[in-house]
Amino acid sequence: MYHFIQKLHSGWAYLALLLLLFAVINAIIGLTSKKEFTAKDRKISLFALIGTHTQLLIGLILYFVSPLGKNAFGQMSNAALRLTSLEHPLTNLIAIVLITIGWSKHKKLINSETKHKTFVIYYGLGLILILSRIPWNLWF
Repeated sequence: MYHFIQKLHSGWAYLALLLLLFAVINAIIGLTSKKEFTAKDRKISLFALIGTHTQLLIGLILYFVSPLGKNAFGQMSNAALRLTSLEHPLTNLIAIVLITIGWSKHKKLINSETKHKTFVIYYGLGLILILSRIPWNLWF
């Protein structure tokens, strides 16, 4: 079961990152070209939100069935174990909280420019945090 969930978590990460990157680029284009915020923009951002939340759920399941997760917790002297047991989960959780805040904030806004700006800031920060803590050596 562990290997299946690990492959699912790695595979879904590609989709989640693509959706998040697409949402950020779409928001940047909308902000810079002063486009009206449409239902298409909302759907793109919603799919990115769903993709990252699904990745979080898969990651939490993996964390508790993985020998690299909770069993390695507290081993701060080993950089690889520290990344997989603490830095990766914690940073990505913070990133997904930022993405969720961005989604919640946009619903209260009326102006299209501020909606696009909200997504650029919150989804962009989330994307940067996620990219900073991906265990690249395990991916390639």
